Amino acid sequence: MDHLQHGWFTESDTWPGAGLSLQVEKVLHKEKSPYQDIMVLQTKSFGKALILDNIIQCTEYDEFTYQEMISFLPLCSHPNPERVLVVGGGDGGVAREAVKHPKVLSVDVVEIDERVVKLSEQFLPFMACGFKHDKVTLHIEDGFEFMKNNVQQFDVIITDSSDPCWSE
Repeated sequence: MDHLQHGWFTESDTWPGAGLSLQVEKVLHKEKSPYQDIMVLQTKSFGKALILDNIIQCTEYDEFTYQEMISFLPLCSHPNPERVLVVGGGDGGVAREAVKHPKVLSVDVVEIDERVVKLSEQFLPFMACGFKHDKVTLHIEDGFEFMKNNVQQFDVIITDSSDPCWSE
């Protein structure tokens, strides 16, 4: 299915029988990385949108709701969340929020796809600014391998990976 038609992007493979459409003003970037298809769209109502494998990951106007919830709920549930691991999070938004917690001393972000990071820095700087914080260390590698080699070094682990594609 062509997800870009007649000025609209339609995410229809996320859940059977349901779809979400965004009106597109411009395709800012489109490429196939070694791991996934990546698009950055300028939408009419939601600002810039990051699309991975035809699934909306975030939009400029509402990304903060996701980033805050996925970060603050686990951080506020732990008595002393000093060392944080984010698996995925290539847009930088979770890192941006995690460093706001007063007890967090370090955040390691492990993202497999360097292209997501680079494109987020270019097109989504309001999220990618999370990588620039002095508490954040970015690792470009597979999250599972990283976790195998860094067992029990973290107080909180946040998984911010892509959603599964239900149609495959």
